[in-house]
Amino acid sequence: MSFVVFCILIFNTAFALEIDLPSIFSNGMVLQQGQKVPIWGTTEANAIIEVLFAEQKKEIKADTQGNWRVDLDALDASSESRILSITAQYKNEVTTLKFVDVLVGEVWLCSGQSNMYRSFRMLIGEAVEPKYEPIAEYLRKEAATANDPLFRQFKVGQDFSVFKEKTQGTGEWSKAVPGQVNEFSGTAYFFGRELREKLQVPVAIISCNFGGTKIEPWMPISAYKSNETFAVYYNNEIADYQKRLASWEEGLVNRKGVKQVHPAKDKQVPATLYNAMIHPLIPYAVKGALWYQGESNSSELAEQYGVRLQSMIENWRAAWGQETFYFYTCQLANYRKANEMPVGDEDGWALVSYGQSQILELPNTGLAVLNDIGESKAIHPKNKVDAGKRLSLWALKQAYNKDIVCSGPLYKSSEIKNNKIIIEFNHVGSGLMVGKKHLLEPTVPVNEPLKRFQICDESGVWKWAKAQIIDKNKVEVWHNEISNPIEVRYAWSSNPEGANLYNKEGLPASILKTSN
Repeated sequence: MSFVVFCILIFNTAFALEIDLPSIFSNGMVLQQGQKVPIWGTTEANAIIEVLFAEQKKEIKADTQGNWRVDLDALDASSESRILSITAQYKNEVTTLKFVDVLVGEVWLCSGQSNMYRSFRMLIGEAVEPKYEPIAEYLRKEAATANDPLFRQFKVGQDFSVFKEKTQGTGEWSKAVPGQVNEFSGTAYFFGRELREKLQVPVAIISCNFGGTKIEPWMPISAYKSNETFAVYYNNEIADYQKRLASWEEGLVNRKGVKQVHPAKDKQVPATLYNAMIHPLIPYAVKGALWYQGESNSSELAEQYGVRLQSMIENWRAAWGQETFYFYTCQLANYRKANEMPVGDEDGWALVSYGQSQILELPNTGLAVLNDIGESKAIHPKNKVDAGKRLSLWALKQAYNKDIVCSGPLYKSSEIKNNKIIIEFNHVGSGLMVGKKHLLEPTVPVNEPLKRFQICDESGVWKWAKAQIIDKNKVEVWHNEISNPIEVRYAWSSNPEGANLYNKEGLPASILKTSN
């Protein structure tokens, strides 16, 4: 008797109608409010799909490959735990999937390398330098007391795919409650916490990160095809990858006699992380993306970072195909020993930081300046609190139309007058000021000279400059020994220690240069 039952179970399982969905569709998910919400997957070719949620009913017939997609109409934010039901019907077979505890609110993709990946579990350890220990203690208390089940994270599993754009990835949903919050991205958490407080709707962050990665693996192949310089780089890198793959398949070893890691697991291969980790999320409805990456690009082709980041943004937006897709990036935090003398284009950290500011040329973008909250001895600074808050200011201003100052001073234009260069700024809020920031405390005005401005003449030799605020939105810069100044730069360093130009709202000025 048991043998017969066993056979029937195998028969039913083998021929059961299946519905395959990306892993982000699971219990506890949060759907984006206020815009169409794609639901998609695969099933039997030509099967009829019915999707039910929030009194909406959508039907569609799967295509001949079994692919299907429906778009729910724009939803209102809701903290009510509801069910998303998906049914497939083919001939006499019917299968229904039901996902429970589904909310509607604000959803943001959060991506990059280790400073975005870094979770509470990693942040609550002892600070590298004792003076930053108060921040670590703040993080420990936050992790222990967080208790907001309407604030959630989907953590994408790390994966690789060199050539194929995957449609299925791995990952799981969790809530900002004790225990589970330990795996939340710190930067994204403090961004989301601000949105929860200001908007009073459910908030979700999609944490899609990989430590130690350059920007190139996060760029889709379409980005490399759109630019001749990018294409040359891509072709060279893929040629190198194929050589390494052939070597690995031949069982060769490196000089130390250790067998090579499979090249397909190389996280730096162009497009590999986009293919495996980003693409399976598309077109899940999001409000936009947060980006914290660039450290790994500071030692190679740093001068190209800005155009690559712009291309990545444009190609992500094209892939999602949403009407609006906001994109906010963290500028690199200050790191390493401060330079005693002015530096030029040899500082890759400064070049990447400047490149990050170039995204502001694109619409619906923002820049969280972090050059005052880093740590000279730690590439992973503890202060993810201000990083998240500064990102949230851009979102609250642009995406949610709040009447706030969202940024510190950003370079607008400059004019050479006699032996001085006059710099005009945007985002000055109530006006420019000389300020000082200490740990998590608000920036305070100080009666000190402006620092970290450097100036050069036709010879190209940089010298520390004198600078002073001359108007609500203007600074004049000069050097007594330079009669014909050519260019001014500010905070141009991996660690512009002492940089102290802020607006009166306490937000720091970005790295800048007055000439291209």
